[in-house]
Amino acid sequence: MEKLTNHKLITSIMQKGTGRKILHGLRTEFNITTGNINMGRGAGKYNPMIKRGKGEQTEKELLTVIVPEHQADEVFEYIFFEAEINEPHHGIVFQSSLMCATGYQLPEDLAEEED
Repeated sequence: MEKLTNHKLITSIMQKGTGRKILHGLRTEFNITTGNINMGRGAGKYNPMIKRGKGEQTEKELLTVIVPEHQADEVFEYIFFEAEINEPHHGIVFQSSLMCATGYQLPEDLAEEED
């Protein structure tokens, strides 16, 4: 396994149904073939339902991707605008440094998943 250094972890919390589109774009635009999507549930501080005591929670997607340091700002900006995080209540994205990570490759003969 390849040990990766000088990489960044980009984490974003976004609207449900957005993560797969972003991963596809990262593959076609930046040749990034790995990433993780996890589901979560939560409510923002300014959710109007909380003020009424309803405590409504909505589903969110948590997308994490490791990218080379020289590509991090460009990928960060791509995720920010493609996931519409620049719009109010659409999520958050942040990046952090990594001491190291382990790279992996999928087998060459693996069939493509259809959309």
